[in-house]
Amino acid sequence: MQIIRGSYNLRPAHRGCVATIGNFDGVHRGHRAVLAGLARRARELGLPACVITFEPLPHEYFRPSEAPARLTRLREKLGLLRETGVDRVLLLRFDERLAAQPPQEFIGELLVGRLGVRHLVVGDDFRFGRDRAGDFALLCRAGAARGFGVESTSTYALDAARVSSTRIRSCLDAGDLPGAAELLGRPYRMEGRVMPGQQLGRQLGYRTANIALRRRRTPLSGVFAVTASGADGGPRAGMANLGTRPTVAGLRTLLEVHLFDVEIDLYGQHLCIEFLHKLRDERKFDSLDALQAAIAGDERAARAFFAAQ
Repeated sequence: MQIIRGSYNLRPAHRGCVATIGNFDGVHRGHRAVLAGLARRARELGLPACVITFEPLPHEYFRPSEAPARLTRLREKLGLLRETGVDRVLLLRFDERLAAQPPQEFIGELLVGRLGVRHLVVGDDFRFGRDRAGDFALLCRAGAARGFGVESTSTYALDAARVSSTRIRSCLDAGDLPGAAELLGRPYRMEGRVMPGQQLGRQLGYRTANIALRRRRTPLSGVFAVTASGADGGPRAGMANLGTRPTVAGLRTLLEVHLFDVEIDLYGQHLCIEFLHKLRDERKFDSLDALQAAIAGDERAARAFFAAQ
């Protein structure tokens, strides 16, 4: 999969494609329905399939302090898009210029002028351009005038409700990991590199891999039964704490993962953590002894979860 960072990196060789546009946060089952339509049309026309997406996400640009937690960091999103078989991703910086660009200009300059789009596949609720003035009807009129086709994918629903990133965040916030997994089409996961920590886990008898999240906020928190996969294999069963560690006066959100029945050096490894079952909320304990006892209980509960699978 080719990643093109910014429209200024588009070359004449990139002209002629089937494209879709969106945030694709989480690359959930609704997104995958759109991407399946994109791939099908690209095969029919013998053209590359191109995803146009944004960094930062538009709602992060307009309301940075109120923006909800991302389901996927950019690296994670690109990895998930690669799994779908997309040929190209055009990553546009969402800034003042793009926010103010009228939809007709976006179509003329980018879709027609730079990309030479032959066909466009969008979700049925797609809006774009200044004040979100662009919609499916406008794209259809532009396509008829400028020679590209436009099609809309119908809403992808489960249990009579639309699959959306917002709905998935609600599941994660409520600790409903099976519900989130059903909407995503896979268990919810986070990725990151293992960094040195304070060695507190060793003092408590539970060696942990501390993973740098590089997120402003996370869509879930608490103690979980997880699996971990990395360069040396997996998945391996374990448990994880995702939070600020209030018992030891932690100041930033950290993902700490303890793997069962293995002693391996994970420093520097890039791990993928899948969250399978929520054990409890994070809480502040009165002492390290109380925290240690709670972790022992978490281990028993996590092992029982895996034994029942």
